Amino acid sequence: MTIKVELKPETEARLVEQARSQGVPLEQLAERLLHEAVTASSLPSGALTVEEFHDMLEGMAEGSEKLPNLPTESFSRESFYEDRLNGRDSVPRR
Repeated sequence: MTIKVELKPETEARLVEQARSQGVPLEQLAERLLHEAVTASSLPSGALTVEEFHDMLEGMAEGSEKLPNLPTESFSRESFYEDRLNGRDSVPRR
């Protein structure tokens, strides 16, 4: 499809400069930018309704009842770096 668009001189200058700096033809850059704009507007905005948020949480929690109950101490900074605190490295040095 071919369309004709009237651009302000400053917009045209910016497009020409961007195309030149990226080493692509002006038409290719304009097509890509238009495609990105159309695609971005069709993506979710990131705003969820309360119901969608609760559905998302339910989906994340699905199957969590099978996880073991661990004491709070299991999630301390020290427990994550236990091997390093004991003078050992978990990843061998080269």
